Amino acid sequence: MNTLLDRRTFLRGTGVSLALPFFDSMMRGRIAAGEAVAPKRLVTVCTALGLYGPDFFPTQSGPGQNTSPYLDLLKDHRDSFSVFSGICHPDQSGRDGHASEMTWLTSARHPGLGGFRNTISLDQFIAEKIGADTRYPSLQLATGGNSSQSYTRSGVMIPSESRPSKVFAKLFLDGSAQEIADQMQKLKEGRSIMDVLGSEVKRVERRMGAGDKDKLDEYLTSVREMEQRLQKSEEWVKKPKPKLTGADAKPPQDITDEKDLIGRMNLMFDLVPLALQTDSTRAITILIQGRGDVPKIPGVEVDHHNLSHHGQDPQKIGQLRLVERAQMQALRGLISRLKAKTEGGSTLLESTAVLFGSNLGNANSHDWHNLPILVAGGGFQHGKHITGDPKDNTPLSNLFLTLLQNMGIEVDAFGSSTGTLTI
Repeated sequence: MNTLLDRRTFLRGTGVSLALPFFDSMMRGRIAAGEAVAPKRLVTVCTALGLYGPDFFPTQSGPGQNTSPYLDLLKDHRDSFSVFSGICHPDQSGRDGHASEMTWLTSARHPGLGGFRNTISLDQFIAEKIGADTRYPSLQLATGGNSSQSYTRSGVMIPSESRPSKVFAKLFLDGSAQEIADQMQKLKEGRSIMDVLGSEVKRVERRMGAGDKDKLDEYLTSVREMEQRLQKSEEWVKKPKPKLTGADAKPPQDITDEKDLIGRMNLMFDLVPLALQTDSTRAITILIQGRGDVPKIPGVEVDHHNLSHHGQDPQKIGQLRLVERAQMQALRGLISRLKAKTEGGSTLLESTAVLFGSNLGNANSHDWHNLPILVAGGGFQHGKHITGDPKDNTPLSNLFLTLLQNMGIEVDAFGSSTGTLTI
């Protein structure tokens, strides 16, 4: 007789707990409950200094045409990804040529100009809808600094983590009893603060006009949502974190040299399958920082930012290609890792959509049109080059809407979307 296993079943013994990945018995339980066989996830990767278009974009469109000098580096996965051209967010002229970095996942217009206020990012929209199902509603990662492309509904940036060891500890290492108690107390204090705020605003409601009461109702709704998130957080604090075995259990060693761009990319990419398969989160953003130093890549002697503004200099373009080919090879490694892990008779890549690209279509001129965009995995029928109008680009948010609906999130609009984009 087969026993149904709960998704969060742990094996326990001799002081060790081991979180189980998805097994078929878990799948049967989820199917019986009317749930999908495996949860859908999204990973976004943005390389902020763009990609050299002539080497990235295919010259033909349609099925079987996802080929180009850069895409050929992913040839082992040709049936697992599709590439898009003629796509962008509208009205991205902003404070400076790189301001569109802050709106790549939001589509807010005219970033950084006077009166600008960012909107909610794709990953945070997902976190609002299904984030309570996992220990961490989302993860923000970067190859350097603490900038991210994740923004709350009120337009506040959520800082990223660029140290893999910290991310590993956050995901898999339990704190001490005192640390857990302290965190529990903070959560309880947060809930009591919400209670006080709720009672205080209700007390003054009687003196408000109709318009203010509507605003107050919106505010109270936000308070109630915060209380629910805090309660969920308290539940997660009480649960032991998943434990890893074998090679996966070894914490990563941080690369302190920030010029080692590819090494830092690979360390972050190593953590992605672990975070997803243990169902620690279902939304991950990774920002590949644009830097003004020389990447540690053989043959590269000019700083990355300068190379992106190559001015059609053949020597600079040659070195830029070395940097970007190394980035594409790192992406190939991420796709390979997601394919190598299985759950419920399928691969982790099948349940994970990987969105890779840039906020700049032509970094040489800070042009935000015709963005290089690639989607791998997610259960889509891939192997295509999907083209939009190069002069009147399709909104990138149309693709975002498709990705949201693929995750089972009921939504008919996001950002500047005008519809969905078929993959």
